[in-house]
Amino acid sequence: MTAPVSTALDPLNTAVLTIACPDRGGIVAAVSQFLHNHGANIIHSDQHSTDPQGGTFFMRMEFHLAGLDLAREPFERAFANVVATPFEMDWSVHYTTQPKRMAVLVSRYDHCFLDLMWRKRRGELNVEIPLIISNHEDLRRDAEMFGIPFHVVKVTKENKAEAEAEQVRLMHEANVDFAVLARYMQILSGDLLRDFGRPVINIHHSFLPAFVGANPYRAAFNRGVKLIGATSHYVTEELDAGPIIAQDVIPVTHRETPDTLMRLGRDVERQVLARAVKAHVEDRVLVHGNKTVVF
Repeated sequence: MTAPVSTALDPLNTAVLTIACPDRGGIVAAVSQFLHNHGANIIHSDQHSTDPQGGTFFMRMEFHLAGLDLAREPFERAFANVVATPFEMDWSVHYTTQPKRMAVLVSRYDHCFLDLMWRKRRGELNVEIPLIISNHEDLRRDAEMFGIPFHVVKVTKENKAEAEAEQVRLMHEANVDFAVLARYMQILSGDLLRDFGRPVINIHHSFLPAFVGANPYRAAFNRGVKLIGATSHYVTEELDAGPIIAQDVIPVTHRETPDTLMRLGRDVERQVLARAVKAHVEDRVLVHGNKTVVF
């Protein structure tokens, strides 16, 4: 008996088109018609306008490539000429067969770092991790367990500029598309952000700015908080003020101790960071000023 031939489309043979442009009529129709004309099968589409009258229009459209009648470069040139230029679009196309390359920066706390490694191993994150950078040796064995090169770049007040230059060199050499601070306990300078020139995602507890300092969970305990949480955002030169990608909170009670608050807070941190990284990897985040549209 002959096995039936599968007609299912390859889930990895897809592309994601993201668009930001001045809002006006006909944008969705023009994009959809172009994709249809060239054999693309649209499987997901999301849109948002900040204001139909003079606002900014955002769109994320995912489509299968199996029936595409053009190679990638001619397809993108045609889209630019026929659709993007007339509508003044800021746009990009990303292909799932070309996973983004992510650098991970971490210090000594391992909860966010190990969570990302586990999700990558489980196939939950379609991403490549060519290197891990740390200012401590503590997590080398964990990195080696996952088969990822581990680089220690010591950072002090005296060598910060040289250390950051080395970090940028390593990331450029590895050709990474973005970086994640998985509880990397150093403030990145504006020089590093400019020289790196690619997105950087951070995670921190949501007590800022109310509970700053080295022990925010103790400060929160002393105030008797009833909610704790975490925020993941893109890094800018203004400390902890970049565009927010993901947030979450959980309730706590008077029965918590500083230690239990810390354990609960770290659970939220790793979940929020994973959501933010996944959204970025899947091109679901479009930045608008100091805000984000997350599809």
